[in-house]
Amino acid sequence: MLRVLIFLWLALLGLHATAAQPDEPLLRVGITEVPPFVIKEPDGSWRGISIDLWNSIADKAGYRFELLPMPFDRLLPGLEDGQLDVVVGALTMTAEREERFDFTHPFYRTGLAIGVPRSSEGGGWGVLKGLLSWQFFTLIFGLALLLMLVGAVLWLFERHRNQEQFGGSPVQGLGSSFWWAAVTMTTVGYGDKAPVTLGGRLVGLVWMFAGLIMVSTFTAAVASMLTVGNLQGGIQGPEDLRRAHVASVDKTSGSLYLESQRIRHSNYPNLMEAMLAVQQGDAEAVVYDLPIMQYRNGEMGGGGLRLLPGTFENQSYAFALANGSPYRERLNLELLRAVSGDDWIKVQRLYLGEP
Repeated sequence: MLRVLIFLWLALLGLHATAAQPDEPLLRVGITEVPPFVIKEPDGSWRGISIDLWNSIADKAGYRFELLPMPFDRLLPGLEDGQLDVVVGALTMTAEREERFDFTHPFYRTGLAIGVPRSSEGGGWGVLKGLLSWQFFTLIFGLALLLMLVGAVLWLFERHRNQEQFGGSPVQGLGSSFWWAAVTMTTVGYGDKAPVTLGGRLVGLVWMFAGLIMVSTFTAAVASMLTVGNLQGGIQGPEDLRRAHVASVDKTSGSLYLESQRIRHSNYPNLMEAMLAVQQGDAEAVVYDLPIMQYRNGEMGGGGLRLLPGTFENQSYAFALANGSPYRERLNLELLRAVSGDDWIKVQRLYLGEP
């Protein structure tokens, strides 16, 4: 009888101890759609580089969780006010964010890239655009007025004593003197017309020397105009953004970079709208993270944008946690194990086509 009572007492203690153990915490994971890192399927499920990685490390760490979709600008505030435990996505680690939150080890390294319209590749179109510009026509018009003025002065001296070359009606005489001023300035000098009066020859002498300066000035102006036209037709790198109107997404690393460099830009609600603004001519370039823009570019019609080679402002993606989070160490351990395995290479190849 005593043994039975002892057994029952031990059994009750075991039940009490089991009931006293708290359940594994249910982590509240904030996400926002940002392909290819976070992708929403038609059936409402979620996948992507970050989601697949999170599922793996949460499973290995033994954490239960629920995914809570929300706008990007609510993710980090959700960590601060205790509504979220983790933010999973394509979140860039920055010094400003590190002061407010904890981060896991980085799991992906990339940088900012620039997307421009495909029609802005320069070349022959850039030259043609420069030749058809208002500045070019203004230059030609000004030169024509100068030739007409010089020709008119010469005609006033030659119209009576040089009827053979500058005679006829005023229109014919001015036309002949305009022709003389043009060939003299360009040093072509056909020799079919020449002044015979003292005043005419003095005008001719002055104009010959002035023509040398005019030709050099005109050539330099046209060359400069065509060069600027080519540059404006095709942004080549970050240094060219200062003279462009740039599109980006508010509170992202791209937008923060543009603000820090004081580059004129407009913020859009999401990347696709920013890229469409460039494609439609509302902006000249878009600045955003390279892998995300690559993925979105493949979804655009009309061939998408032209992504310039290379990256700048290199950055690292990591999961964000509340400051002093008790989950950080365990998640870091499982994350390091996950990204060092072959499965991680397969995940990147699946979504990005890269090893």
